Amino acid sequence: MLAIDGLAKRFGTATALQDVTFVVRPGELFGFVGGNGAGKTTTMRIVLGVLEPDAGSVSWQGSPVDAAMRRRIGYLPEERGLYPKMRVTEQLVYLGRLHGVRRAAAIAAADRWTDRLGLAARRGDEVQKLSLGNQQRVQLCAALVHDPDLLVLDEPFSGLDPTAVDTMSDVLREQAATGTPVIFSSHQLELVERLCDRVGIISAGRMVAVGSVEELRSAGGDRYDVVGPPPGWADRLPGVTVLDTTGDRTRVELATGADDQDLLAAALAAGPVRAFGPYRPPLTELYRDAVADRVPGGATE
Repeated sequence: MLAIDGLAKRFGTATALQDVTFVVRPGELFGFVGGNGAGKTTTMRIVLGVLEPDAGSVSWQGSPVDAAMRRRIGYLPEERGLYPKMRVTEQLVYLGRLHGVRRAAAIAAADRWTDRLGLAARRGDEVQKLSLGNQQRVQLCAALVHDPDLLVLDEPFSGLDPTAVDTMSDVLREQAATGTPVIFSSHQLELVERLCDRVGIISAGRMVAVGSVEELRSAGGDRYDVVGPPPGWADRLPGVTVLDTTGDRTRVELATGADDQDLLAAALAAGPVRAFGPYRPPLTELYRDAVADRVPGGATE
């Protein structure tokens, strides 16, 4: 298990991280989401030892992460971290050797991963001659070539077409199924919702929510969509907050203890009800709600 506890980091007068705490469990896909500058990359670089925190700690299996452990991490940086003039297999073997893999095993792993990620025909090409999407596939190969114990991936789906997204998603699921913890950042919240076991939302350097999507949904009040009665029917109901009205559809949130049957009765009293049921907000909406009070003006980052 990767445990991040109380991380703090400042760059001059700017606070990049403040008391960032969460864990990534064995076999878990953990989506790390936040706006630009929220602190995702800084956190990952501290895990990798590229940056030192001002406070807090990073541990693996209960012990501080040291240089030996960092050799067992597979890392995909947001910026291209490849040697552009090296050929694909040559580069992957070189990176595998840097992680202590014997040459024959590194060659076999390079062949296995380039085949798995659709790069078999490009093994002899220089990286700079590949499309950005294929360069991203090579970066994932580089993160996997030494059979890591932990995967830390910064925007791994950037620049990928839908087919490549599906392939990479399958690979990450397969890695998690072997017990490998996987933490990755992404701005593609629909993908994070579909793929991840748990999600951490960071805003302005602070963790504002951590949990499964269902847990994040349950953190707020119960939400319902009511279709039929004219707009305004729920505006003054006790324990009811109107979130949105579009045409004859009213979306509301119930306060703790409020009864959905009372809500339905009020709706029926106001007019014919064509549809009534719970509303399950997507991660995109949960994210906006979580960061709304962290960004000036309530806007997302």
